[in-house]
Amino acid sequence: MPRFVMNCLFGLIAFLSGFQLANAAPTCSPLLSHTFPRLQDEAPQNLCQYQGKVILVVNTASFCGFTSQYEGLEKIYAKYKDQGFVILGFPSNDFGQQEPGSNKEIADFCKNTYDVKFPMFAKSTVSGSNPNPLFKILIAKTGTTPKWNFYKYLIDRNGNVVDSFGSVTKPTSTSVINEIEKLLGEKAQ
Repeated sequence: MPRFVMNCLFGLIAFLSGFQLANAAPTCSPLLSHTFPRLQDEAPQNLCQYQGKVILVVNTASFCGFTSQYEGLEKIYAKYKDQGFVILGFPSNDFGQQEPGSNKEIADFCKNTYDVKFPMFAKSTVSGSNPNPLFKILIAKTGTTPKWNFYKYLIDRNGNVVDSFGSVTKPTSTSVINEIEKLLGEKAQ
């Protein structure tokens, strides 16, 4: 009888351990292991909360010839957000001094002009010798530095950079949409 009880206990422990592991939250990839202040209130936000989602990271500016891309970004965010897609916007004054305002001014512009609902973060540097930590990794992984505002990096559910798109590529372009839909169809590992 003691052997039977021991086997049952070991079986129960193994079962519960497997259950716990299966239900554990996915670990955060090094790419997303960063905290940035939110644009609207500068409260710290950890990017690990987006682990398991398909992510489009975009550097933005309010006074750029590509600023109207906010409209397309908001359109694809609204269409795919319930399927596990998110856009992360990073305002930057790196190119042509086209984002000179304060975080509050940028937040007001995004809300009042384009009704931006996807997560936006405080203004930061995205290129040059000292890009923010996320862009530093994005640049290292792709070998591509943003050349202007509205440069886009696409990240899969596992936190891997899978593609990048130049400023002239609209977020609603077939190439961007096809990649997003392909990644949304894949499971996180």
